[in-house]
Amino acid sequence: MTGQEGERLALEYLQAKGYSLVQSNFRTRFGEIDIIVKNGEYLVFAEVKTRKNSRFALGAEAVDARKRRKLILTASGYLALHATRLQPRFDVIEVYAQTGRINHIIGAFTG
Repeated sequence: MTGQEGERLALEYLQAKGYSLVQSNFRTRFGEIDIIVKNGEYLVFAEVKTRKNSRFALGAEAVDARKRRKLILTASGYLALHATRLQPRFDVIEVYAQTGRINHIIGAFTG
């Protein structure tokens, strides 16, 4: 399973949970945000990590301090271009190809 396929599955999961797609693959010079969705009072910046399985490491472990900084800067760029009253939130979504399991970590870190 490719990263794109994992992102598609993550988006389908989020939409089934009532989230609405705002934008996918938003890029700035600082980095990329895989999925931006809204749900209730939140504008969610979601990082998707697709893995074959969790034998060696969980997907969320790849979202280290450096990656979090890049996501925060990229989200700041998005918010500078798109004013919103929604509360920003950072989620991580792990997609495991072998089992099809999706683990949604809500509020994985703060900006």
